[in-house]
Amino acid sequence: MTELRLCYQTIEFGNIDIHLCTLRNKQEFYDPDGISEKLGISSAAWPLFGVIWPSSIVLAHHMNNYNVGAKRVLEIGCGTALSSLLLNKKNVDITATDYHPETKHFLTRNTKLNGDNAITFERTGWADNDDTLGRFDLIIGSDLLYEDEHVHLLTGFIQEHSNPTCEVVIVDPGRGRKSKLAKKLLGFGFVSTFSKAENTDYLDKAFKGDILTFSRTN
Repeated sequence: MTELRLCYQTIEFGNIDIHLCTLRNKQEFYDPDGISEKLGISSAAWPLFGVIWPSSIVLAHHMNNYNVGAKRVLEIGCGTALSSLLLNKKNVDITATDYHPETKHFLTRNTKLNGDNAITFERTGWADNDDTLGRFDLIIGSDLLYEDEHVHLLTGFIQEHSNPTCEVVIVDPGRGRKSKLAKKLLGFGFVSTFSKAENTDYLDKAFKGDILTFSRTN
């Protein structure tokens, strides 16, 4: 049996430490039963869920300073679920979702690693219509818009899982589709605001992307 090579690290958010077990690098791959292949996940795309991306770190820092309150929160395309782990540490009502079949395994492992209660998780795709997630007050995600098709699928998924009054926060590294997303969500009543991440000294390189914020009131 081939074993994945893993990496352990700790990311600090003020006085909160989040411990993470991730894939060692983007070359890791293990799909002996072809489960991911059947879901359309190629060997090149397989490890992308299991490494930490700059956009994910930016989102988590943004959420650390965000007044979540009593909102029900959904992280979509969660990958390593850094923001979910952080919000869970703060006792926020957080649910995570991703298409990759290994995401839940790593999320469970990392939740236990941080000594916290289990995070509600459901594996589903944006084109699926049979999930049991329900609706949320705040939807978050990072680096989601890889292809033009994703804009249509993502907006439909957001609309399906958003309450009449809802906020959406997506960190985009600059893949050129933020305006298309804003136009689509405008059709669902969301007003958009783009802003730059501030004080990103926690990253190795300057972050050139945007924090996309969408809000809708009933």
